[in-house]
Amino acid sequence: MTSATDPHPHPTVTADAPPPAPHRAPPDRAPRWSLPALIAILILAAVLYSWNLSGSGLNSFYSAAVLSGTQSWKAWFFGSLDAGNFLTVDKPPFALMVMGLSCRVFGYGTWQMMLPMILLALATIWIVHASVKRVWGHGAATVAALVLALTPITVAINRDNNPDTLLVFLMAGGAALALRAVHNGRLLPLVGSAVCFGLAFNTKMLQGYIALPAVFAVYLYAAKPGLLKRIVNLLIAGVALAVSSFWWAAAVSLVPADDRPYIGGSTDGTAWDLIMGYNGLGRILGGEGNGGGGGGGGGGFSGTAGIGRLFNDVLGGQISWLIPFAAIACAGGLLLRGRAPRTDPTRAALLLWGGWTALHYLTFAMAEGTMHPYYTTALAPGIAALCGGGGVMLLRAFRSDRRWAWVLPAGLTVTAVWAVVLLRRASGWNTWLWPAVAVVMALAIVGLLVFRSATGLRVRLLAASVAAAVVAAVAGPAAYAWSVPSGSGGGMGGTNPTAGPSTGSGFGGGPGGGGRGDFGGGQLPGGAQQGGQADGQSGGFPGGQQGGQMPGSGTGDTAPGGTDTGSGTRPGGGGGGFGGGGMGGGASSELIAYLKKHQDGAEWLLAVSSSQSAAQLILSSGEPVISMWGWSGSDKAMTLTRLKELVKKGELHYVQIGGGGMGGGPGGGGDVSTEVTEWVQKNGTAVKESEYGATTGSDTAQSSSSSSSSSQSNQSTVYRLDPSDVA
Repeated sequence: MTSATDPHPHPTVTADAPPPAPHRAPPDRAPRWSLPALIAILILAAVLYSWNLSGSGLNSFYSAAVLSGTQSWKAWFFGSLDAGNFLTVDKPPFALMVMGLSCRVFGYGTWQMMLPMILLALATIWIVHASVKRVWGHGAATVAALVLALTPITVAINRDNNPDTLLVFLMAGGAALALRAVHNGRLLPLVGSAVCFGLAFNTKMLQGYIALPAVFAVYLYAAKPGLLKRIVNLLIAGVALAVSSFWWAAAVSLVPADDRPYIGGSTDGTAWDLIMGYNGLGRILGGEGNGGGGGGGGGGFSGTAGIGRLFNDVLGGQISWLIPFAAIACAGGLLLRGRAPRTDPTRAALLLWGGWTALHYLTFAMAEGTMHPYYTTALAPGIAALCGGGGVMLLRAFRSDRRWAWVLPAGLTVTAVWAVVLLRRASGWNTWLWPAVAVVMALAIVGLLVFRSATGLRVRLLAASVAAAVVAAVAGPAAYAWSVPSGSGGGMGGTNPTAGPSTGSGFGGGPGGGGRGDFGGGQLPGGAQQGGQADGQSGGFPGGQQGGQMPGSGTGDTAPGGTDTGSGTRPGGGGGGFGGGGMGGGASSELIAYLKKHQDGAEWLLAVSSSQSAAQLILSSGEPVISMWGWSGSDKAMTLTRLKELVKKGELHYVQIGGGGMGGGPGGGGDVSTEVTEWVQKNGTAVKESEYGATTGSDTAQSSSSSSSSSQSNQSTVYRLDPSDVA
């Protein structure tokens, strides 16, 4: 899958004898088209990642944490959801730190937050291009860059403030440095690779390690130094990996529990528990706040766990377009290099990128815990490198050895057939595309066979056939990718970003489980309702607004608290900026104004049940808001003792109760939340809607004596608590 024109002849390639290393033109002899092609791909990617960015909803959970990090350096370091540092997000803070620094320099807004992420996404393309070019040449590198840029789920997640963009950048950088260490035998690139993977760990914890076994195994097998030296170098790299991985968790542990926020997602408030539990084995085995496998719980976001999961209705159109070709190219390439020396750089690259792809594939396919579609963006660099590098090896074998003449056409045929299957799943969406892909690929394969041994001017016809095959192979992914910035596809905003049309038949239904973006019963993790409602009525608040629409959202230029963002959007809005995304609704502007007016010097504006509701309120008010039970509703951040302490010190005056209790998710009906609920209802004073001038709905405030009524158990009420209420 690369240019067929090459001024250097290639001798016959067989599986029985080691072929010569693929030709690599010296840097000063790069084809004239190479740099312009890379620039064009980077421009295309920049458009896909940034076009109409202000009109797409980001993940308000992370947006609120970034805002809090601009208000408090302590919140920036810990990754706290609120500037008062009550609770952190359920990830390490490295990605938040990057976005937070950008917002501290340029101001808080959509573009300010996303600028470093878009630049990192473009840098990832450049890294993969450079790594592939070093082994297979410019044509292979161009194809790899194009495939990576057009991967649908990669386009979707690179337009979002989830940490996966930074994660993939760091892992790709680590893989590229490891290959350089394999090629030149030096220690420094290997240590740099380990540091990259360590920082990836501090971005999404154990997910940053998925490709690491392949990276270290390839170095141990293929690097130039002797065995003992390779082992010593790996041990040194292991030390660098440990330091770069665990510095944050160790620093958090050195801070007394009373002086640090509760670590969200953990069961005991520590970073170590988060590493091994919720963000560790819980993702693979289920439990630890990750739900169960496949048909329910967190796993259902991507359908039932199983070896074919990445080809199901949920994930197929996001990532699987070129997986079959990548597998064929990797296997074929390894056979072609079968008797090459141990240090052969081509085989080392195939093993590394093939191992990267296989490890990620198996992890995501078999994971029983939370599995969002956008996790699969981590597969994209491996698929891209194999399509480019392995593809050029198949092309050269196709031209020079009759025994291999069927492999490339077979790979392209499988690619076209699978593209047609994926496109036909999207009923009524661009129905002209699948016949076009089939026809163009058929013509390309015919051209390859006819001009296989072409020389002279006829080589251009062979090159045109190769180009047509590339176009047919990426047409489907490109259409899915363009649907995101164009607004013709994609779903779930910042909560669960995806590309392309809706396929599948709902949460846990359809072939392979769940339809993309559909959560049966309208329930999101943590109790948030589909369509932007959080736990409780009307967006989880008395006087709340339907659909996750925040006060002042849309096209205003003010951030929370009235600060000019310069971004053309109001954070927290459903119509653009940081709201939407199904993350939960917010309070009415009247209630927010009332709470701010009567905050009376308290550190926190309000305490609510879930992080979804807290995030929206932080964005719309600009004030710290407590999330008592975290993202999934299972965090034990708030206890009755802690609540009484905050009230007694005057640091918190208002608490929300609603939606049948305060948990808002798994564990929400536990003893702790019940105890807190009963104490607030007994000792607090309910705030009536009439007190803050709300006009929507009837007065929902009820006396504590009537709180047990089933008709009121699903309504939200805000209670005022003062130091005198604490016995």
